[in-house]
Amino acid sequence: MPSNHLPRLSDVEAAARRISGVASRTPLIESLALSRRFGRSVYLKLECFQPIRVFKIRGAYNKISQTSARKIVAASSGNHGIAVAYSSRLLGKQCTVVVPEAAVKEKVDVIQEYGAEVVKFGKYHSDREEKAREIATETGATFVPPFNDHDIIAGQGTCGLEIAQQLDDFDSVVVPVGGGGLISGISIAINSLRPSARVYGVEPAGAAKMQASLSAGRIVAVKEPKSIADGLVPASVGELTLEACQKNVEDDEILVAMKLLMQEAHIFPEPSGSAPLAVLSKSEESSRLGDRVVLVISGGNVSLSLLNRLLS
Repeated sequence: MPSNHLPRLSDVEAAARRISGVASRTPLIESLALSRRFGRSVYLKLECFQPIRVFKIRGAYNKISQTSARKIVAASSGNHGIAVAYSSRLLGKQCTVVVPEAAVKEKVDVIQEYGAEVVKFGKYHSDREEKAREIATETGATFVPPFNDHDIIAGQGTCGLEIAQQLDDFDSVVVPVGGGGLISGISIAINSLRPSARVYGVEPAGAAKMQASLSAGRIVAVKEPKSIADGLVPASVGELTLEACQKNVEDDEILVAMKLLMQEAHIFPEPSGSAPLAVLSKSEESSRLGDRVVLVISGGNVSLSLLNRLLS
């Protein structure tokens, strides 16, 4: 199927077979402590237990494993770059990742550990993507987009496929929204297999690009997006991810949720992965989520500086 079309359930199922043995089938567990706190059944889909501690491995490996190119290039704030570098290493491909000049050091270090060349360029995703595509043109490399791609979305959708297989009855799934690839893929799987369940997206108030785009009926770029959740701050979503798909939370609410997940669920999420719990903590927003809620904890790559801030 062309890369400019949304995948179907059959594409998600094919992706699941393709990534088997590389991406983990992550646990889906009920947190009894959070269930008691919020008066409903709260389940955690623990993507922080992936080999690279983030869901991005699903889409990256699904995409890269289907290309014959020997050189790969990507643009990323961190996690997509880690996934592309990791997948390229497994598949024996050369890899270059363009990251922002102020990228989280720990994420850059991991990208380099997996053998990729890192190019620091610009501040926003649009800057990085333009540079990455320039490198692809010059070197003959294949560009692997972070979210607006058929194979990437199909790979991310395997998370939703697993949720539907692991839990028979649930009312809603709450998903963090960066560029929209994860929520798009999960929506395709959940809408096909559990049509009675609702899928909700959560994004930072300082980078509410999906909500703005849905309201306008077209892609809207947020000027100078900002958030402590670095994985959720692309300036805009993509054509495909907008076609597939909200609630906003403040940075302080994300930090509170992050600390709560550490204390009550004994897991170690990054800010992006904590955003779904922040919505559950907002009583005016959570009433529509139902009695059985799945929170997608999308990643666990935490910088030391943020951890020090949180603990102090």
